[in-house]
Amino acid sequence: MGPTLRLLVLMSIIGYVELITVTTPQKNVSVTMGQSVLLQCMFVTNVATTGLNIQWDFVSSASMKPQQVYYYQSGEDVITKSYTGRLQPSSSPGTTKNASIVISNMQPSDAGIYTCQIHNFPDVDGPSEAYIIVNVLEKPTVPYCAVHGDVESGHLVTLTCHSERGSPNPTYTWTRLDQTRTRRPVLGLVTTSGILEFKNISQFEFGEYQCNATNAVGFSTCTIELNPEAGDGVIAGAVIGALLGCVLIILVVWFIARTVKKHKYKEVKVSEAHAMKRSSPQAQEASDSVPVATTADSLHDEEDEPQA
Repeated sequence: MGPTLRLLVLMSIIGYVELITVTTPQKNVSVTMGQSVLLQCMFVTNVATTGLNIQWDFVSSASMKPQQVYYYQSGEDVITKSYTGRLQPSSSPGTTKNASIVISNMQPSDAGIYTCQIHNFPDVDGPSEAYIIVNVLEKPTVPYCAVHGDVESGHLVTLTCHSERGSPNPTYTWTRLDQTRTRRPVLGLVTTSGILEFKNISQFEFGEYQCNATNAVGFSTCTIELNPEAGDGVIAGAVIGALLGCVLIILVVWFIARTVKKHKYKEVKVSEAHAMKRSSPQAQEASDSVPVATTADSLHDEEDEPQA
């Protein structure tokens, strides 16, 4: 018996174990927020794919909780609800040996590890899964600029700049704007957290400053005025002054309303007094005792007439 025949007989006795190999060409993928990403997953098998089973799982970099994204078996696709309308699987994966998927409208919450698992009985050995790390890049949001400290010569003053979101984490650069709005580098301490310190500020460092938050996707800016009127104490004084002004206005309005009310009250009382005086019996008798001027005159005229 030749060696080939002996090998065939041995394989028929002990059985032959098939091997499946799953690979992902790219282990790290970066995509801009809102764009689509292709997650490639290829496999090799030596048996028919009638029992092919494909599953994609996802572990968020934020929550670290695993969840199923996509499942395929016997020609049927099952897409997780949160990915419905966003996930597009490959067609005929059993024929093309391609289990890749496309996810559209990627968001920061979609960043994490995606695992492609493939099983095809009787392929029970070999690397049956592979993973891809997905990074979702996001432009820095408009940063918030603020002034901290007593803005007076010789004091410690700090400028802060921070973007709420941005991936990768943005770096911050401070520049000073002169009157022509041109940028000049700032001679001060600049940190990755966006803090600029003036340990002994002078009047020559007062002016308008701009913070630039930058990453691989883009940049955003904010500007702030650094002058003696921008300190915490002055701001607090302005707030207190505004409150006192409001109180003063309220008091003035109240005083005017009270004065008008008292004046109207007096007018009503005077009118009532006059009305009562005119309608009293004594007033009526006094008016009856006064002779009428026209009657006296007529009598006088009659006495002067000559007798016939």
